[in-house]
Amino acid sequence: MHRRLAIFTHKIFINTNPIPTTTATGTTFLYTQSNPLNPRTNGLAFFRLLSFTPVHRRAPDPDDPSNLMKEDGVSVCSQMWIENFREPDRILSNLTAYLRRFELWVLAYQKVCADDMGAYMPRSAIQRSALEDLLALKNAVLDNRFKWGARLDFFIKSPKDKTEYQSLSKRKIKAILTTTQPAAFQDKIVQEVLFMILEPIYEARFSQKSFAFRPGRNAHTVLKVIRRNFAGYLWYMRGDLSTVLDGMKVGLVISALMRDVRDKKVIDLIKTALTTPVITSRVEEPKKKTKRKYQKKRVLAEDEPKPDPYWLDTFFGFAPEEAEKVPSWGHCGILSPLLANICLDELDRWMEGKIKEFYRPSKSDVIWNSPEGEAEQGNTSWPEFVPTSGPDKTRKMDYVRHGGHILIGMRGPRADAATLRKQLIEFVDQKYMLKLDNESLPIEHITKGIMFLDHVLCRRVVYPTLRYTATGGKIISEKGVGTLLSVTASLKQCIKQFRKLNFLKGDRDPDPQPCFRMFHATQAHTNAQMNKFLSTMVEWYRYADNRKKIVNFCSYIIRGSLAKLYAAKYKLRSRAKVYKIGSRNLSRPLKEKKGSSPDYHNLLRMGLAESIDGLQYTRMSHVPETDYTPFPSNWIPDHEKALLEYIRLDDPKTLEDQRFTMREQGLVSPQDYISMLVWNYKRNAISMDQLSLIKSGGNKAEREQRLLLGSDRDSYDQRSKEEEEHEEEFDVAEI
Repeated sequence: MHRRLAIFTHKIFINTNPIPTTTATGTTFLYTQSNPLNPRTNGLAFFRLLSFTPVHRRAPDPDDPSNLMKEDGVSVCSQMWIENFREPDRILSNLTAYLRRFELWVLAYQKVCADDMGAYMPRSAIQRSALEDLLALKNAVLDNRFKWGARLDFFIKSPKDKTEYQSLSKRKIKAILTTTQPAAFQDKIVQEVLFMILEPIYEARFSQKSFAFRPGRNAHTVLKVIRRNFAGYLWYMRGDLSTVLDGMKVGLVISALMRDVRDKKVIDLIKTALTTPVITSRVEEPKKKTKRKYQKKRVLAEDEPKPDPYWLDTFFGFAPEEAEKVPSWGHCGILSPLLANICLDELDRWMEGKIKEFYRPSKSDVIWNSPEGEAEQGNTSWPEFVPTSGPDKTRKMDYVRHGGHILIGMRGPRADAATLRKQLIEFVDQKYMLKLDNESLPIEHITKGIMFLDHVLCRRVVYPTLRYTATGGKIISEKGVGTLLSVTASLKQCIKQFRKLNFLKGDRDPDPQPCFRMFHATQAHTNAQMNKFLSTMVEWYRYADNRKKIVNFCSYIIRGSLAKLYAAKYKLRSRAKVYKIGSRNLSRPLKEKKGSSPDYHNLLRMGLAESIDGLQYTRMSHVPETDYTPFPSNWIPDHEKALLEYIRLDDPKTLEDQRFTMREQGLVSPQDYISMLVWNYKRNAISMDQLSLIKSGGNKAEREQRLLLGSDRDSYDQRSKEEEEHEEEFDVAEI
């Protein structure tokens, strides 16, 4: 109130006519200079009185759902990841508490909206009506009123779904109830919430041998692991368990889930999602072809995603067989890959036990002879070099799984591989009720080449010069025999994929076919689409030994296909004519204007021509080299490293161990060193030079003591000398 009174001028305070006002603190008086003969002054005073009347804020609405959000949903998820990685072996029985967290439901709503509408919706942009519907959905899930696969009765609808289901005709309602429909918006939200709760639990428990449908792991990780850990293996066994991804019995899935999760609400939700039947359209007889009526082209809305379908479809046509199938179980949606990994994790654990049983080190080996638990030893000059096999060599085995496809590498006799195959067939039959035979698990020698993820694993025999120190210090050089594992992209598989996409014709000599799907696109747009495809191919074959050759072949096929397309489109008759006008990389415009027109560069500079990007990688020298970056043996993704490091630093024992180590070794932490400098400067107003302390010699403790007290002693000695000189001058003056 005093702050408001201070705004008035001095003339207002001199007046003697009080005007009572009522405020929250009581009744006060405002003194104004009023003149009954001057109505303007009275009006001004009244206006000022109204302008300084206190404004009462509205009380918060207790029914607003946004009040239920106490913290950010991302921080809640982060805390779940930290807790599960801190205690990965605990059995969880109270996940319903996370289902009650409204922050997770809002975060799931944002993610599903981003998938549906192509744009992320910030929390401040969510309308109150949507929050109320989301709260109703949460309460329905907690009260067992939620039903999977609802088609007409929704708790919440997508923002772009404007259909009024109450006003639909009986024919349309029947069509909705009997035909295949995409998953309901509210089903996706519930799936997303369950996924956010279950993923951190099982990511902390999954084996390091599985690489599909997991964050931070992909097909490239599998290739790097194979290059790092499978060198020197003679026998390989490939298995296809992808029929598991088509679906499993509900009892097997629930029993695998209940090994770590014992929450009844979550288990029942997943069980009903698996058992609720999915309505699919009946296969009807093909109708007679009728003349199609004119259909108006649908224009995409502003908030609707606008993808580039051609190059995306083209690239995903190159997806390897092992990565093509993605599980979809009942109404589980995005939960299906996670549930598949939960079921197949038992196979991973069983194989890890077999790897330990099979391991037999040999003292005669220069590699793989380290004790259990220690880092593997290897030849530093030949990181992938392994000696040839023999009865006195180390027996070793390794295993990786990508989705439903497994790869086992063994070093030892073939009889051991046959024994393992028999045990694996029995385990899969008992655990997953899946019948396998010897043909579905072939045992192949490395010399034949093993196809996995569209790459061929083979070996090259090398004869390096081995130098070692004998007894007496004598250096001996002799020729050795070894093998290098070669991971090569399959040119045959690449040709097969191009032929499937109608880029090639013929069985023997590959001849490019024109890609007529891009006939109505401009030259600039067509080149940009193909450059995206080529860039993706270069990244996909990043770890192939023949990367330059395979990418150069892809570039040749695409360039020839575009040249044939442009020859047909612009009536240039041949590819040679197209290359002559458009140059080797097709970067110059092929459609010339009539009459004498200026050069293309001048048109481009004046803004009268469209910029055309030339095709990439038209020469082999432009293709980047193969990535041979060393890969650690016990690799884990970056997000798991950060989590484990955070947990380790959050433990008080870690800090105490660091302090003990520093005291034992006589080290000084940067924080302590800075604090010593600051203290020394405050005390003596002189900064010490670290270099001078180091040059002065002495042990660590003496240097620290001099750092703290050295400049103080110097200043004390200087002060004492000045006092002695002053006393001598005083004595001389007295004399």
